[in-house]
Amino acid sequence: MGSLSSLLLAALFAGSAGVIWVAGIKLSGTTDVLAERLHLGSALGGLLMLAVATNLPEIAITASAAMAGQLDVAVGTILGGIAIQTVVLVALDAAGVRPRAPLTRLAASLVLVLEGALVVVILAVVIMGTQLPPLLAFGWLAPVPLVIAAVWIVGLLLLNRAGKGLPWHEAGNAPEAQPEPRGHSRGKKEKAATNKGVGTGRAVLVFAVAAVATLVAGVVIERSGEELFGRIGLSGVLFGATVLAAATSLPELSTGLTSTRLGDYQLAISDIFGGNAFLPVLFLLASLLSGTAVLPDAHHSDIYLTALGVVLTIVYVSGLVFRPRRQFLRMGIDSIAVLLIYLAGIAGLATIST
Repeated sequence: MGSLSSLLLAALFAGSAGVIWVAGIKLSGTTDVLAERLHLGSALGGLLMLAVATNLPEIAITASAAMAGQLDVAVGTILGGIAIQTVVLVALDAAGVRPRAPLTRLAASLVLVLEGALVVVILAVVIMGTQLPPLLAFGWLAPVPLVIAAVWIVGLLLLNRAGKGLPWHEAGNAPEAQPEPRGHSRGKKEKAATNKGVGTGRAVLVFAVAAVATLVAGVVIERSGEELFGRIGLSGVLFGATVLAAATSLPELSTGLTSTRLGDYQLAISDIFGGNAFLPVLFLLASLLSGTAVLPDAHHSDIYLTALGVVLTIVYVSGLVFRPRRQFLRMGIDSIAVLLIYLAGIAGLATIST
């Protein structure tokens, strides 16, 4: 990539972002169809499938950066992805909610509060891992990435159980929330696919092609973007936390808008929280491919990004509990707070990175 002109690198980066956008939409749609037809939507296997499928761009970028020794980019993509994917909820609140009401008011559910809590717990474990001495790692095998993966699996099991009902009024759903059950939009997508004559075999083929396209585009966008933005002085962690994270969050934005416009507000938030809980599991992949323990060598900027993700998540969890009524600029007060905190946080990150 170093021998290519900046114009060609920019074209490769933009083209790869476009592929990720289109392939991500196809991937998400076929994942919903297959999960419905295989009856995996509420099972642990379905949760695992959805988590991996919706985060293939991040998986590809993390793997590519780790193999190239660009651990700053890998860490920035993981932690920056959590922050910017949380900000996707701001866009969904502003553009996707009908009728006019804050997203967290319509989606309020104890299960979503638990999903947000899982994100916070996993990020707390990440911070703990950055403080452990490297001596505890045996080559790439550090204990904390394994603990993160274990916490994620246990969290999925508990959330799967919570999704079947909680010993609370309305099974944990708030009054005056969305009238249809969570996940109903997946059934509508499957019905629409059936009406169009899309068989399971075709859905699997589209899924496979979209997955391969996403993985290839993820590698290209990481390599071209790292070289291009490196030429203008953007550090690895800042590049990963902003430009790359924004590019890989485009499919989440599109699928989230689809869910909210179908009135499945709980699913829109759940997809974001679910993806954010999965992203730190990629530290295990980064450690394996790079041959080094990633977290013990974390920088101040990495810890800063982790804390930013915690703060943004807690703001939305608070919104789910307090359920604000009023809107400003078509957004709830929690979305406005998240947007302002994120902008201030990225400004602060820029001062650390320089």
